[in-house]
Amino acid sequence: MSALPRGKDFRPPWPLTSGHLQTMLSSSGIRRWLLPRSAREVVEGAEPVMVDGGDDVRLTGAYTAQRTGRASRGLAVLFHGWEGSVDSTYVLQTGSRLLREGWDVFRLNFRDHGASHHLNEALFHSCRIDEVVHALGEIARRWPRPVTALAGFSLGGNFALRAALRAPAAGIPLDYALAVCPIIDPSEGLFSLEESAPWFYQAYFMRKWRHSLLAKQKAFPQRQYFELAELKQNLRGLTEALVLRHTDFGSLQAYLDGYSVARDALAGLAIPATILTARDDPVIPVGAFEQLQLPPNVELDIADHGGHCGFIRGRDMTSFTDDYIAARFEAVADRRPVTSRIATTDRRTP
Repeated sequence: MSALPRGKDFRPPWPLTSGHLQTMLSSSGIRRWLLPRSAREVVEGAEPVMVDGGDDVRLTGAYTAQRTGRASRGLAVLFHGWEGSVDSTYVLQTGSRLLREGWDVFRLNFRDHGASHHLNEALFHSCRIDEVVHALGEIARRWPRPVTALAGFSLGGNFALRAALRAPAAGIPLDYALAVCPIIDPSEGLFSLEESAPWFYQAYFMRKWRHSLLAKQKAFPQRQYFELAELKQNLRGLTEALVLRHTDFGSLQAYLDGYSVARDALAGLAIPATILTARDDPVIPVGAFEQLQLPPNVELDIADHGGHCGFIRGRDMTSFTDDYIAARFEAVADRRPVTSRIATTDRRTP
């Protein structure tokens, strides 16, 4: 029985030792173009699906049944990052790998992602965990499998951890959750993008977010979601304006605290889980991970390199996370231990 891959096993060649290069390549068009055709197999034969998020909320997704000729290994559910979608490069690549391993794959779009702006009048925000948990429950009921495993990236990793926290009480048969570079402390992450990360990261996210907000306004012209002047603000300013205008949170800080999983917030996580991040991630500071207080069934794995959701191995643009996720999902399907393999030297607690 081979050992599970660990973050320390990822040793990319120069210049991929740069966290900035890893991050920029992770969602770049050039990476999508250079990836092998096999990285898009999950799209072939995918069934577009509408999912109930409760309270008349509708979310979209895509289901792809495995075609190995063997019994399904289980159901793999994938969550994309902020302003990503079911068709984001990292989601397609991971989904395609799991499909080849014999997993049925469901890729879920969050509200207002993946051209779904017209489905729900209220805006997306990161505290809308209830509808995601409701949708996850429906997905598990519609495609019952011996094992259900969940993986999320960046903000999707944050949602995956919060969904795993709530799954037992919601009666969702979730067996395992894995979060790649999840947002831990949103207020710290927001400050990092503004103050310490290079300017082009905030410019990239703001361009995508403004485009999304304009699409929302076009879908519901009778609503006024924002003032044009607000769109010109920075990340913090626009976030605060929309929070105060469209949510019941009384302040920006209250909203950011609403989806934080920092410090001891995950102490009650009963489902086995893994958190993978990189020490050179320029978007999510590693300090928040080192301060986590986690139960024994949650594995914290901090690699030296990888950037933000990159972990790109070389010229073929494939990611180490594919092997990492597939190996852990396989261990869960085989009822082998996943999180007990962690070395105490890799765990950092206050």
